[in-house]
Amino acid sequence: MDATIIVTIARLYDNHADAIGVVRELQRTGVPESDISVLTRDNRASGAATGAEIGAAVGGLAGLLTGLGLVAIPGIGPVVAGGWLAATAAGAAAGGLAGGALGVLSEAGVTDEDAHAFAECLRRGATLVTARVPDVDRSRFESILNRSAINVEVRVAAYRKEGWSSYDPNAAPYTPEQIQRERDLS
Repeated sequence: MDATIIVTIARLYDNHADAIGVVRELQRTGVPESDISVLTRDNRASGAATGAEIGAAVGGLAGLLTGLGLVAIPGIGPVVAGGWLAATAAGAAAGGLAGGALGVLSEAGVTDEDAHAFAECLRRGATLVTARVPDVDRSRFESILNRSAINVEVRVAAYRKEGWSSYDPNAAPYTPEQIQRERDLS
């Protein structure tokens, strides 16, 4: 019996192109598509969008991952999810996953301690990439996922200076203009 321990690594990106580059690199280094997921906020994808339109809206995720779907997660807004996390996001959108965004992040391997920060970053337009990898190879895959990733500690410190204390699932999702301002700050 194979006793390989699998860990999930999660990172956030301000730029879709950076997230796509990381997904491609993970695939090139042998991480199966079934072990990679992406969750991204993009208001160009509307509730009526088709799968092809959704893929085009997020700038190239279509073809990288199967199972792209559009769901609305309370507090975050419309998200496109691909990979193994898509079903989890759909469950959160339907109210079937306790905690909504926090539940999705827990399923994605984000610690409870970091979940509020990650959820707030998602609400403000970040893209989440996760990879399930063997623990023995963790550092190699972390180095890939760390490329162009948001420094969550620095980002949260900036949020706290603005008065933010924790993720609020009842807060209004960011508008496209607010998301663009956030991305311009990085």
